[in-house]
Amino acid sequence: MRNNKKFWDRYSGLYDFEINRFNKAAYEEMYSLMSEVLRADMRVLEVATGTGLMALGIAKFVRQVEATDFSPKMIETAKKKIAPANVRFSLEDATALSFANDSFDAVIISNALHIMPDPEATLASIRRVLKPDGLLIAPTFAHGHLKNSTWNLNARILKLIGFETYSKWTPEEYTGFIEKNGFSVGRRKVLRAAFPLVYLEATKVSQSL
Repeated sequence: MRNNKKFWDRYSGLYDFEINRFNKAAYEEMYSLMSEVLRADMRVLEVATGTGLMALGIAKFVRQVEATDFSPKMIETAKKKIAPANVRFSLEDATALSFANDSFDAVIISNALHIMPDPEATLASIRRVLKPDGLLIAPTFAHGHLKNSTWNLNARILKLIGFETYSKWTPEEYTGFIEKNGFSVGRRKVLRAAFPLVYLEATKVSQSL
């Protein structure tokens, strides 16, 4: 985990450039999809915000955005941006979020679960802070069914520079993973990006006593 943090600290200066170069269209489509389900009265948590691109992109749709990341350099970069008054950036461990139970109407974790060593612990932490029947928006890259030679080459290059992918799901496997961890999946759509990107919305399922 410590080496993972070092990679993201080093990468913070290139993050926006890489997203805009390879995934800008996919991000624009995600903003559009999110605008259909986010509401002006919502308090939203973003986990793994990076440099804050997603937080800034959806801020106009909601009441408040708490945007968090475990990388100090990513948060430092995010705080240098001109952000609206309803966005706050902070350091958080995704597996041990410091917020109170049932604090948020929605949680967004974008393109992150597949690169986390313990995505189950992250989802458990998210479930705790999400209100009953709260909304999870969890797009992530799906590597499990890659046969395209360009995508495979990209994956090998990323590994050589220190980028670790811990989970390689197909879209179907990813949906099953989310549901196994206490959520009911609603809308799912595969978007074209540098890698196939599974946009997924789900609701928190109440645990039976």
